Amino acid sequence: MQNEILLGVNIDHVATLRQARGGRYPEPIQAALVAEQAGADAITLHLREDRRHIQDRDVSMLADILQTRMNLEMAATAEMAAIAARFRPHDCCLVPEKREELTTEGGLDVAGNIEYLKEYCGELKDAGIRVSLFIDADSKQLDAAREVGAPVVEIHTGHYADAHNDRSRSIELERIVKAVAHGRQLGLQVNAGHGLDYHNVKAITAIDGITELNIGHAIVCRAVFTGFDQAVREMKGLMVRY
Repeated sequence: MQNEILLGVNIDHVATLRQARGGRYPEPIQAALVAEQAGADAITLHLREDRRHIQDRDVSMLADILQTRMNLEMAATAEMAAIAARFRPHDCCLVPEKREELTTEGGLDVAGNIEYLKEYCGELKDAGIRVSLFIDADSKQLDAAREVGAPVVEIHTGHYADAHNDRSRSIELERIVKAVAHGRQLGLQVNAGHGLDYHNVKAITAIDGITELNIGHAIVCRAVFTGFDQAVREMKGLMVRY
């Protein structure tokens, strides 16, 4: 039997609400602390190049006060490497990033950037940071992740979450199942996330070998009606049950 699956709560869209008016609330720091108290195992935040939601001060403050783990999502750029080295989050998850996208649209092309990412991951490791790579459910990308020295991968579940019918959803789910199994055979820790919500999380949670799910948008949306504490507890409860 696998261990209880972990929940990383992404607080990006609390910051999105704050930045909509450029004010001081809602406070993503408060959301992170509430999430921890409600059972979150990690706090995930994406510091984007254009600073559309999470800001540098958020990273700085959370680095000082989190009781669990900070999972800092970021592009593999020199600027972000310097920020990571300064704040030393427990995890850095490297993601592809485009200015015009509404949200991350797919996985990182590790196979096409092996030498660069090998050096980049090495720098983060030397700073005492565990590296994760956000990739599609593709054996080629998993093999490349191992080659560049990343101990953790996060499988992109967006295609599964966005599937328009049962057949396409089943196909995407099977791809994820095979990717998780392949990643585990390679000795990688396999996490998953993107587009997961209170309805589609069941099948992903049931996959043997997944260590952690990172979920944000659905929790923030539920929190509008239930409060953040209850929204986190409900998601964590669903994951444990399944």
